[in-house]
Amino acid sequence: MTHDHDLVLRPTEAQIAAALNPPAGRNGGDLVVETLAGLGATTVFGLPGQHALGVFDALRRSDLRYIGLRVENNAAFAADAYGRITGEAAPLLLSTGPGALTSLAALQEAAAASAPVLAISSQVPTAGLGGGRHGYLHELPDQAASFRGVVKSVHTVRTQSQIPSAIEAAWKSALTAPHGPVWVEIPQDVLLAPTAIPVVTGGDAFPEELPPRPELTAVAADLLSKATRPAIIAGGGVVRADASGKLRQLAERLRAPVVTTPGGKGAFPWTHPLSLQSWLEDRHTTDFLEDADVLLVVGSGLGELSSNYHTFKPRGRVIQIEADLGKLESNHPALGIHADARLALQALLETVSAREDASAADRVRELLAKVADRIAAQELTLEQEVLASVRRALPADSPSFWDMTILAYWAWSAFDAKGPNHMHSAQGAGGLGYAFPAALGAAVADPTCPVLAVSGDGGALYSIAELATARQYDLNVTWLIVDDGGYGILREYMTDAFGKATATELTRPDFVALAASFGVPGVRATPETLESDLAKALSAPGPSVVVLPAVLRMFAPTHLTG
Repeated sequence: MTHDHDLVLRPTEAQIAAALNPPAGRNGGDLVVETLAGLGATTVFGLPGQHALGVFDALRRSDLRYIGLRVENNAAFAADAYGRITGEAAPLLLSTGPGALTSLAALQEAAAASAPVLAISSQVPTAGLGGGRHGYLHELPDQAASFRGVVKSVHTVRTQSQIPSAIEAAWKSALTAPHGPVWVEIPQDVLLAPTAIPVVTGGDAFPEELPPRPELTAVAADLLSKATRPAIIAGGGVVRADASGKLRQLAERLRAPVVTTPGGKGAFPWTHPLSLQSWLEDRHTTDFLEDADVLLVVGSGLGELSSNYHTFKPRGRVIQIEADLGKLESNHPALGIHADARLALQALLETVSAREDASAADRVRELLAKVADRIAAQELTLEQEVLASVRRALPADSPSFWDMTILAYWAWSAFDAKGPNHMHSAQGAGGLGYAFPAALGAAVADPTCPVLAVSGDGGALYSIAELATARQYDLNVTWLIVDDGGYGILREYMTDAFGKATATELTRPDFVALAASFGVPGVRATPETLESDLAKALSAPGPSVVVLPAVLRMFAPTHLTG
């Protein structure tokens, strides 16, 4: 018996002739770009470097669009966002040693957020591989070792014939649930040497699926169908799997309230009668979830932020659907279902019984009222008004990207993303400098709508050089910089913990004047003019900067008092 996957398409006579007579002037770098194009890539990000010149030379012989940033870490952030927006593996071209290592922090964020990034780095010449000290420029004893603890998989190429297969394997790895960054490295001499290998004309771009085990979903469906107080926590895995529609169907069938994690923002409609919104850093919400007799956790590992800093102690039965095996039952015992969120939710929809629960919407309203009263008692009107101004100014279909700054911490809990895959932040790994270069990557992915980036003045200085990138490619990104004179959240943490802050105050530039020096228009806003200033900037084509001098405060944490 012949199976579909055993079938091999026979090449045509024209394909055979082309393979036997490849065009002259190609090198190993051409095999890289040809493989990427054959897999369906259209855009690559990166920076050139001495060992990677073979790839960059080959770019001019390809139809791939190249977006060059000014710092490797920022290029990786841009690729991360491109992957999140498109669902494709975003190629990232890097050079050896310092160039490669500079991308590590961004690749950690991509790993934490399950963003598919295909990093392709050069290496020292083949003779320098293996740990000997040959003295090559950028040489490391084992460059790949620096990435193994960060990325999903590592692929080292030693000959030109290995290039197509290694990149195809990495591509599939990046796009197999859970999505994530992968690493391919190719020696300089392999990239530069002329090649007689035929032009790469295609590739198997389909990743492996991760379906749930049917006996587990049968048990889960039975538990949910018989529950009296079910609830759902929806994480980033729902967004990455494009499963928000199935989540809504299941929640409505079960009459189960839904809360979304910071990574799962937009996975469930904000104003839905069953929406608990995103107030996970709140004792009232924590109590509500602890009281559920069956708690369904989809696409979340229930990590620090999603468990109110590990104070969450569920009393009922937990069902956890998670594509990342390392996160499955890592924090709480559960009926663990190792699966892609979309496939698992579909399996539950096919077997779960509908529930009647007239009190569910009332309990949701009561919970949200308690949260609102708690925040209102803290005199945080400025913070709420600033966040509301951002929401009103940002078009509903526009994505936003948030750095690690106080306004972003507010947004994790209080911002309506208006839909799945619309709000992204660096909360996975928690590094600074994410928002602006990520927003650039999103603008490359979809130039039809404006993109918002939100940073503090400290985080903004990590990626200020990318104003040149924004101008060079005329990208539709508006950058809101909340200037509070330093690392605002660290200032608040240190003052609360020690009574005084140290190393948090910063000398910073005139951001409006600095933007103008790059040819990017800028405006200094006030809380009263923020909405109109942002709306005007977002409606104008090309990049822009809006600076808001303001000292914002965080709402009081509940995990410290219990």
